[in-house]
Amino acid sequence: MAGNTRRPGATRKAGTKKGAQVGTGGHGRKALQGKGPTPKAEDRTYHVAYKRKQEAERRKAAEARKGAAKGVARGTRRATDGAEVVAGRNAVLEALRTDVPVTALHVASRIDHDDRTREILQIAAGRGLALLETTKPELDRLTDGQVHQGVAVQVPPYEYADVDDLLDAAEVSGRPALIVALDGVTDPRNLGAVLRSAGAFGAHGVLVPERRAAGVTASAWKVSAGAAAHVPVARATNLTRALAELKKAGCFVVGLDGGGDTEVGDLQLATEPLVLVVGSEGKGLSRLVRESCDVVASIPIDDAAVESLNAGVAAGITLYEVAKARRAES
Repeated sequence: MAGNTRRPGATRKAGTKKGAQVGTGGHGRKALQGKGPTPKAEDRTYHVAYKRKQEAERRKAAEARKGAAKGVARGTRRATDGAEVVAGRNAVLEALRTDVPVTALHVASRIDHDDRTREILQIAAGRGLALLETTKPELDRLTDGQVHQGVAVQVPPYEYADVDDLLDAAEVSGRPALIVALDGVTDPRNLGAVLRSAGAFGAHGVLVPERRAAGVTASAWKVSAGAAAHVPVARATNLTRALAELKKAGCFVVGLDGGGDTEVGDLQLATEPLVLVVGSEGKGLSRLVRESCDVVASIPIDDAAVESLNAGVAAGITLYEVAKARRAES
C-alpha cells in the first residue's frame, strides 16, 4: 500500500537524495574500459586445457632426455660433436680403404652381410675401431635419412693448421715452399682433388678461406684418397692478408686464370718458393686476390667449347708442371 512505511526500502535515508548531474563527470568510465582479448583456454591456469598442455610438455621433455641418453650410449648424432657421418657400404668401405680417420663404425643389428661388409669389418678389426651394433631407426637418425645399407662411420672434425705451419713444413723438407691456395672454391670434392694432387706432386699444404669456402669434410677426405691425412690444410680469416704474409716470407704468388699472360708450362717462377692460387670454376679469382698475385698464369685449352677447368683439374695440371720444372733444375 502506498505510504506504508513498514515496507523495506519504502523510505529514503537522510542525505542520500540524488541531485541533478550535468554530464557524467567521469562517472562510469572505468566500467566502459575493455579487459583485453580473452586468453586461450590452454593459457588459463584454472582450465583443464592448461593442465593438458603442461602434461604434454612434461612428456616431450622426458622423451628428449630418453633420446639423449640413447645418443650417448649408442653413438647417435648428438654424440658426434661436429663429426661427419659417412653412410652406405661403398662409401664406408672407400673411407676405410683410404685411411680416413674413423672414430666409430655403426653396423645394423640385423644386417645381411656381403663381400663389402665383411671387408669393412675386417679393416675395422685391424684398426681397432669401435664397433657399435645399432638399430635401423637409430641409423636413420644418425645419417639424417640417407641410404645407409646398414653401415655408417663417424669422422671427427678436422684440425686445421696455420699459415706458419705450412712454411715450417717447407723448411723441414729442405725444398722451396709450394702451397696451393683456393679462392672461392666451395665444393669439398674439389678440395679433396686438390689435396690428392698436392700429395702427389710434393706440395707442402693447402690454404683455404675460413668463410664461403669448402672445408675438410668427409667428402673431401674420400676424394683425397688419404692425402688429407698427410697434407696439412690451413684456414685464413682473410685470404688476401694471408697471401701478403706469404709474400713477406719470400713466396711468389701465382694466380691461375684463363686470361693469364703466361702459360703454366712456361712459368719462370716454378723453382722459387711459390703459392698457386686457384679460383672458383664460375667466377675465377676475386679482384683483391688477383691484385695480390705477382703473375697470373693460364692453362691452354685446345677446345674452345670448354671455357674452364674445375679447381681440382687446374691445380693438378699446374702442380705437375711445377714439379717437372723443379726436377729438371735439380
